[in-house]
Amino acid sequence: MPSFSAATKPDGWLAENGPKELQLLYRAIVCHPSAPEYNPADVALEDVADHAFGLLDLERRVVAWYPGAELIYHYPAEEAIGKHVLFLYPADDTIPSILLDESQRAVAYGHAGSEGWQTKKDGTRFWASTISMALKDADGNIRGFARVARDFTERHEKDEMLRRSRERIRAVPAGSAIVGVASGWFDRVLEINDALLALTGYTRKDFAEGRLRWAELTPGEYGPLDQLAHEEELRFGACTPFEKELIRKDGERIPVMVATAMLKISPFHWITFVQDLRERDRTEGVEQGGIEREGFEEMVGDSAALKRVIRQAEVVAPTDATVLILGETGTGKELVARAVHRMSPRKNLPFVTLNCAAIPTGLLESELFGYERGAFTGALSQKIGRFEMANRGTLFLDEVGDIPLDLQPKLLRALQEKSFERLGGTKTIPIDVRLVAATNRNLTQMMGDKLFRSDLYYRLKVFPIATPPLRERPEDIPALARHFTKKYSAKMGRRVERIPAETMRAMTEWSWPGNVRELENFIERAVILSAGPSLQAPIADIRRRAEETPALGTLEQVEREHILRVLKECGGVVTKAATRLGLHRTTLNALMQRLGISRKEI
Repeated sequence: MPSFSAATKPDGWLAENGPKELQLLYRAIVCHPSAPEYNPADVALEDVADHAFGLLDLERRVVAWYPGAELIYHYPAEEAIGKHVLFLYPADDTIPSILLDESQRAVAYGHAGSEGWQTKKDGTRFWASTISMALKDADGNIRGFARVARDFTERHEKDEMLRRSRERIRAVPAGSAIVGVASGWFDRVLEINDALLALTGYTRKDFAEGRLRWAELTPGEYGPLDQLAHEEELRFGACTPFEKELIRKDGERIPVMVATAMLKISPFHWITFVQDLRERDRTEGVEQGGIEREGFEEMVGDSAALKRVIRQAEVVAPTDATVLILGETGTGKELVARAVHRMSPRKNLPFVTLNCAAIPTGLLESELFGYERGAFTGALSQKIGRFEMANRGTLFLDEVGDIPLDLQPKLLRALQEKSFERLGGTKTIPIDVRLVAATNRNLTQMMGDKLFRSDLYYRLKVFPIATPPLRERPEDIPALARHFTKKYSAKMGRRVERIPAETMRAMTEWSWPGNVRELENFIERAVILSAGPSLQAPIADIRRRAEETPALGTLEQVEREHILRVLKECGGVVTKAATRLGLHRTTLNALMQRLGISRKEI
C-alpha cells in the first residue's frame, strides 16, 4: 500500500477550516498507521463511526478500511481491502465513467464530491454522499485517493417527497378551488375562492367568523389520511396530493384531489388546492353494465353508493392500514376485501380468509394461531394457523364480531405486537400481516353490552368502509341481473339472452333483504327454469313475499323476523344464534317460545 508521510498529507487548512467531513478525513489520514507520528488516540471512534473512511491506490483499489466503513457497509477490513471501489455500487454501466470523472476532479481541485446509490454487503442500497481527495507525495506525484462517505438515504427520500409534492401542487389546474386556513386542519377558514364555493355549495357567509370549519366538510373515515397529510405538511412544508371526499351543503359526497402547502406569510398558515374528480370518474373506466376498474371486476354497478365504496378502497389499498368493512349480509364485503388486496403492494402474496362464525368457539384460537404437537388431546402434529399462512400477505377475518370475548385480547396483542405464540407453544413468532375485517353486527352496541372489547374495536376501525344494502342502490339491479344471467347461462350451457321488462320491473321494486346474494340466488333459479332465450323468473314469489311483508310491523313482528333470520343464518344452532344476538342460550329459547318460533321454520 502507499506510504504516506507528513509531506503527503492534505493541506493543513483543511484541519481548521474545511467541512466536517474533510476535517475528519484529514485526521484519519494523519493518524494512519503508515504515518510516522501515528497515534490511535488522536482519533476517537465515536467521531468517525458515521463516516465511512477508505484509502484507494491509483487503480482505485481499497488499501485501508476504517471502522466507520465497516459499520456503514458491513464489510470487515479483510474483505474490503484489495477490491476495486466498484464493488460498492449497484450494476450500472455509467459508474466507471463517473468514478473516473470524480478522480480527475480530485486531482485538479484537491477534492471532489458526488452523491448516488451504493450497496452494502447484504445487497441493500443506500444513498451516499461521497468526498474524494487526491493524495500526493513530496514531488507532487499522485499516490492514491482518500474517500469518505455518509448515509443520506433518509434525507434523499425526504427531498424526493418534497420535490414530488411541489411538482404536483404546481401542476394543479389554474381553475382549481382554493382555501386558505388559519393555523390548522380544524381551524377557521380565512379565505375561499369562488370555485370552491361552487364546488361545495356553501356561501361566504357560511364560512364567515369561523361558523363552518374546513374539517367539517370531510367524512369521518378520512380522518387518518388527513392526519398523515398534516404531519407531512409540518415536516416538509407540503403534503403529497391524495384523493378523498368532501361533503357538499346538500349532503352529496364528491371525490376530490387535495394538496396542501404551508406558507410563511401572515395571515394564512396553510393553503389548500382542491380539484373536482367527478368528471374524471364519469369518463374513466365506466362502461355499460358496470365499473371496469382493476381490482373491482366482480363489483357490478354504477350507483353513487357503490362508487363511494370503490373510492374508499382505492384510497386505503396502497397503505398497510387495517380496514373494517361494515354492512348487512350479502352486500359483498368479501369482494371489497379482495379488491383492497389486489390493489395493494401485497397483491402477489397470500390472501387468506377465515369466517369466524363458521368455526366452533373452542377451535377458533387454533385456527387463527395454530398449535404445537401435544397442545391438547388429539394434537398429534404441529399445525400452522391463518396468521402464519398470511405472513407478508393479507388476512381477511369475516364475521369478526363473532370472535369470543376471551379470545379477543390475544387477537389484539397479535395485531399490536406483530407476533404471537402457537397454542401450547412458548416460541414467539413474528408476522407481517395486513388485516382486513368484516362484520354485519353492530360492534358499537356490542361494546356497550360488554360483548366486544373497545380497544380491539378501535384497533380494527382504522379505516372503515360501509357497503350499502341493495335497497339503497336499486339503479344497480338491472346491471347485476344481466351480469348474473350471463354468468349462470354460461355455467349451465344455456342461451338466456333477454330479461323481460316486467321481470326487471318486479326485481327493481323488491327490497331484497338478502341483498346481492339473494338476487344472485334468485337469478340462478330463474336460469334453471328458463328453457328459451328469455329469462323465466319466478316473480310471483317475490310479489307474494312483498304482499305478506307488512309495511310497518309491530315490535314483536320485527323481533320475531330478526331472530328467525339469525337462526337460519346460523344453521338452526341456538347457541351460535344466541351469541350473534348477544343473548344467553336460555333467554333465546324463552323468546322463541314466546314468539312462537318452531324448529320447522328454521
